Amino acid sequence: MNRCTTHLLRTLLPILLLAASAGLAPLAATAQTAEFKPAVRQFPAAARRGELVVLAPPAITLDGKDDRLSVGSRIRDTHNLLVMSGALVNQKLVVNYTRESAGNVHEVWILNSEEAREKRPGSKNTWFSFGGSTDPTLPANGKAP
Repeated sequence: MNRCTTHLLRTLLPILLLAASAGLAPLAATAQTAEFKPAVRQFPAAARRGELVVLAPPAITLDGKDDRLSVGSRIRDTHNLLVMSGALVNQKLVVNYTRESAGNVHEVWILNSEEAREKRPGSKNTWFSFGGSTDPTLPANGKAP
């Protein structure tokens, strides 16, 4: 049986190449027209901002203070993918985080450049006052003028 595969290749190959190049042309054009802006994720209202350094999991530092990851903690990267804490050892990362009821850090989101620009309460804010006022603007009697 005589089969002419060379004739078939000569006629179909240019058509396939033309179709492939036509399909890829719009992709190249769109990649060059707009500046890439990372997406901004929605975080829980209770999430705080901080600088995280993983020391030896579950030991971490958060804003320079020793802290701990909770059992079952989740760390998400800038693309919202789960990351193991061991892969982040000794890296300073700007993050949003939440705590569990025991006080350990439970959920962590590593921020991209757009998310890091947003204002969010940090862990440096003090919400409680234990003891007397040490405000130097108050007079010695402790009453405001």
